[in-house]
Amino acid sequence: MGIARLLAKGWIVFCLFAGAHAFRFALTTGMPAPSLVAIAICMVLFAAMGLLFAGGFGVSAGMPGTSFKARLGFHHVMPGFNEIVFLSFVVLSFVDQVWFAPLDLQSGVVVALERAVYFAVPGQRALVQSLDACSLDGGRLFAAAFAWLLAIIYLGSACSRLKLTAGIIRLERNTRPEGLAPSVRAFCLGLVAVVGVQFLFVGSAYPWLNCSAFDNITGALLIGLAPLMLAYLVVAALATLLASSPES
Repeated sequence: MGIARLLAKGWIVFCLFAGAHAFRFALTTGMPAPSLVAIAICMVLFAAMGLLFAGGFGVSAGMPGTSFKARLGFHHVMPGFNEIVFLSFVVLSFVDQVWFAPLDLQSGVVVALERAVYFAVPGQRALVQSLDACSLDGGRLFAAAFAWLLAIIYLGSACSRLKLTAGIIRLERNTRPEGLAPSVRAFCLGLVAVVGVQFLFVGSAYPWLNCSAFDNITGALLIGLAPLMLAYLVVAALATLLASSPES
C-alpha cells in the first residue's frame, strides 16, 4: 500500500464526510441554496487539492522509468474487501451521528455500549470529561462509542487477513516500485499511527479543543470519523511492516 494512495483515499473520505456534515449543518440552520452550492464547490476544491498533492508525491516518489500505467491502473483505485468494510462502517457512523444519536436513546443496549467503551477506551473518558465541562452531549457520547465499536470490529477483521494484505503489498511492490524503501514506509506509517493513538485512543487531543469545536464539523469528524481512520491507519502500518519482512 503506497503512501500516496493511502493519502488520496484518506483525503477523499475526509472531504466527503466533512462535506456531508457541512450540508447537514446548512440544512438544519436553513441556509439558502447558494450556500449549499458554495459548500459543494469548496468540497470539490479541497478534494482536488489533496489529490493533487498525493498524486504529485506518488509520481515524484516512483522509480525512474516506471510507466504511467504501472504507476496508476484501474485495479489500484478499486476498493478491496477491507476498504469496502471501512467505507460501510463510515456510512454507518454517519447515519448514527445524524439520525440515531441525537434521539438520546436510553435503552439497555445503548447504556451498555457507552459504559463498555468508557471502560476500554481512555479517549472516551477524556471526551466525556470535555463534554461535561462544556455541558454538551446531544448524543455525542453514543456516537463516539458507536464509532469506537466499529473501529474495533474493523481492526479485528482486517488483522485477521493481515498476511494476505501484506502479500498483496509485496506483489504490488514488485510490479510497481516506489522511491521509499519498505522499512521507511513502515516507519512513517507506524509513527503517524502512534501519534494518532496518543491523540485519539488515549485522548490527549480532546482537552485542547474549545467547546465550540465539539458543536461544529471539527467535533463531528473527531467523534464519527477519526476512530475509523485511526483503525485503518494502524492496519496499513502493520501490513506494511509485515510486508517489509522477507521472512513473512
